[in-house]
Amino acid sequence: MQQKIVITGGPGTGKSTVIEELAKRQFMCMHEISREVTLNARKKGIEQLFLTQPLLFSELLLEGRVNQYIEAEKKDHDIVFFDRGIPDVHAYMNYICIDYPDSYIKKSKLYKYTHIFLMPPWEEIYISDSERYENFEQALAIHNHLERTYKELGYRIIEVPKGSVNERTDFILANIK
Repeated sequence: MQQKIVITGGPGTGKSTVIEELAKRQFMCMHEISREVTLNARKKGIEQLFLTQPLLFSELLLEGRVNQYIEAEKKDHDIVFFDRGIPDVHAYMNYICIDYPDSYIKKSKLYKYTHIFLMPPWEEIYISDSERYENFEQALAIHNHLERTYKELGYRIIEVPKGSVNERTDFILANIK
């Protein structure tokens, strides 16, 4: 049975860097798609889709993450890592206090993951940029919403300790064996 492993956390916690390290170590990785959704919207003249049309942004993300999950199942890999999971979508909607359809939670319950690794907020490495507009306090609040969302879905969360990219990657690999 394929292990589907989510690496999640607030913005700027090092998720994508660890995913890149896992890919270098020849693991199958499904990369974060929110920047892609944001950049596609910019090409259509919408500067910040998440801020101007959060429900549309979230629907596009949800569809993309479900497609990643389905695509992963077709791969001949025992382990697949995901840079964020399907539940992240409604965790963010809860964070910004926007109502969303019940289908978000239904999809989170339908498409299940094996392990959830949560990257804690880490102020020393936090950087904002043109796609990441949150400040550190907002990143902390998002972290709390992510943790609550996954726990409400019955997941056991493994918090990844701060450390070098190799230490964090080794920690994750040691905890899935």
